[in-house]
Amino acid sequence: MDNFSSETATSDRRGFLRGSALIAAALVGGVAQAKTRAAPGSAPSSFGSIRQVDAGVLDIGYVEIGPASGTPVLLFHGWPYAIDAFAEVAPLLAARGYRVIVPHLRGHGTTLFRSKATPRNAQQAALAADGIALMDGLRIPKAIVAGFDWGARTADIMAALWPERCTALVSVSGYLIGSQAANAKPLAPAAELQWWYQFYFATERGKAGYAANTNAFNKQIWQLASPKWAFDDTTFDRSAAVFANPDHVEIVIHNYRWRLGLADGERQYDALEAKLANAPAISIPAITMEGDANGAPHPKPEQYRAKFTGAYAHRLITGGIGHNLPQEAPAAFAQAVLDVAKLAR
Repeated sequence: MDNFSSETATSDRRGFLRGSALIAAALVGGVAQAKTRAAPGSAPSSFGSIRQVDAGVLDIGYVEIGPASGTPVLLFHGWPYAIDAFAEVAPLLAARGYRVIVPHLRGHGTTLFRSKATPRNAQQAALAADGIALMDGLRIPKAIVAGFDWGARTADIMAALWPERCTALVSVSGYLIGSQAANAKPLAPAAELQWWYQFYFATERGKAGYAANTNAFNKQIWQLASPKWAFDDTTFDRSAAVFANPDHVEIVIHNYRWRLGLADGERQYDALEAKLANAPAISIPAITMEGDANGAPHPKPEQYRAKFTGAYAHRLITGGIGHNLPQEAPAAFAQAVLDVAKLAR
């Protein structure tokens, strides 16, 4: 493929589901080869049982499907979403022989801090370091990384800072690496309006309001970010179960306060943040994606094109697809993972 191409795709949500027998087999496929365990008393997601692995400062909850010998693919969700965003993507990839791992981010689901003394920090470098720690915990030397929202930023940073650990990248909304200095610069009023919740979270009233109305707040974000997605209550409630994590509110509030320079990060990440503040290029093969009805703040593709210096393509997914692209257009997202894997060969 050329170093740059732009493709428009439709959201054939069921296009890959013809291989239902293969998918069913994949759902009972491989398990991690490292020491893992079932999450005690955890509510099953749409994937089924959750497993746990000690990874850095976290006890990470994750699901895994597909053959243990397959090429690893890590799928990262965002906020306010859950691993269920990949409930259709993961089996599509597993059916093609990939080892698919979908972790709960810190502050979500069964991912818990191993020590009460660890700061409930959600700066961007910490989330990316979690991804590397997960790979180490599962003894995965290299993987395809993909995600949206917080998960896209996590995958972007992993690709930029640890390219030797990342085979290829799929990133919804492209290059999302930022810095506190860049975030301090004011935007045009219309753009500032889109970040209303960031300013709400900067206040103690906002923190209390989010704690008191977590599910209602997050459902509103879903509606605003994906205005044409007709999700039902069952779909939302399944994902909302992960917000019951004891650290959820602290993690969400810290993430947005840190972005604005209103909360400190941890000194151990200073060197990484210094590198990220220089907006490092991503050299591994990459495909970026955008939905044609994304109601959340997001950059235009031409604004980040130069940040991808390897084999690259951008895809606009049409059909009223919003911010939660893998859940709204799973076939298109899965196809992007399959195609970026070919670029990496």
